[in-house]
Amino acid sequence: MERTFALEVEATTGATGEPVPRRFTLGARSVEVTDLLDRWPGPDHSYVKLRGADGATYILRHDEGTGAWQLVQFIRAGLAFG
Repeated sequence: MERTFALEVEATTGATGEPVPRRFTLGARSVEVTDLLDRWPGPDHSYVKLRGADGATYILRHDEGTGAWQLVQFIRAGLAFG
């Protein structure tokens, strides 16, 4: 079973037209993106691995059909989800 959480993402458009997250909100928590670490495509979605201003690493999934974003993985020293 895949565990994901829906979230709101503020993104800009990258050089090739892809959305690039700049900040995201999960519940009452807002995280500023400091580094885009990696990105890769899926069949109908794409993934981005990024570092937040809180020092944690996140993997977000973007559904290209609906435009919805999901939190797939969260990693911080001593704590992980995904």
